[in-house]
Amino acid sequence: MSKRNSHQAKTAARERLRAERERQAKRDKLKRQSIVAGSIVAVLAIAGGVGYLVMQGTKPTHWEAAKDAPLVAPKNTTGKNHTTVTLGKDSAKKTIISFEDPRCPICATFEQTVGPTVDKDLKDGKYKLQYVGATFLDTNLRGEGSRNAVSALGAALDVSKDAFLHYKAAMYSAKWHPEETDDKFKDDAYLIEIANTVPELKNNTAFQKDVKDGTFDRWAIEMSKNFDTNTYDVKGTPSFVVDGKKITGSDGENAPMTVDEWNTAVGKALSS
Repeated sequence: MSKRNSHQAKTAARERLRAERERQAKRDKLKRQSIVAGSIVAVLAIAGGVGYLVMQGTKPTHWEAAKDAPLVAPKNTTGKNHTTVTLGKDSAKKTIISFEDPRCPICATFEQTVGPTVDKDLKDGKYKLQYVGATFLDTNLRGEGSRNAVSALGAALDVSKDAFLHYKAAMYSAKWHPEETDDKFKDDAYLIEIANTVPELKNNTAFQKDVKDGTFDRWAIEMSKNFDTNTYDVKGTPSFVVDGKKITGSDGENAPMTVDEWNTAVGKALSS
């Protein structure tokens, strides 16, 4: 090979090498740009995910939001925020205040045992009953069943006082009342299923809509404040107060839990 041809070959080889290096450099640059872009997308995705979780975590729960919702009160209510619910004949001279939490198992036992006697007393005009719905078990046991049940009771009260009483009795019945640790009352469908066993509420579309829509959720919150701020030293349920004094059974501390104890304690309270 001549020196001239040899020089041309070397020059061509160097040119090919240079061109290959430029192509490789371009490929490397594109690769780095792709990696950086991918990393940025990943970071943004993670940041977006974290931001969403933070937003969800700080977003008010339904019941927190309900505190600021417009107050809609059921019919058949009076008093501040329409949270006074009085049952029985207007002619009855004295009123017994009844504090109850829908999830309370002792309330269920009382209703199943003494409830029919209370219903008869109300019909006979022996006394009036002022219902106070408590929801402290939602806090103590975690959940929302007490508040949801009080709201549903408000929907029943909007239908009639009889619907309210019969629905409350059904809630506390052995068939429908859950263990207090089982938050079944948070389920609207379950509350409606119970209501369909009550003649005044069976297939009542207006009642069902109020339950599903949470029409009386804010009212339930206001109602529970009557328990939280009571001035009778009532801390648990069921509790009963007449003329500012608690009605107790034979132990002198807790509510009467038998018909005989109830009749004795109430008779004494009403005559004093």
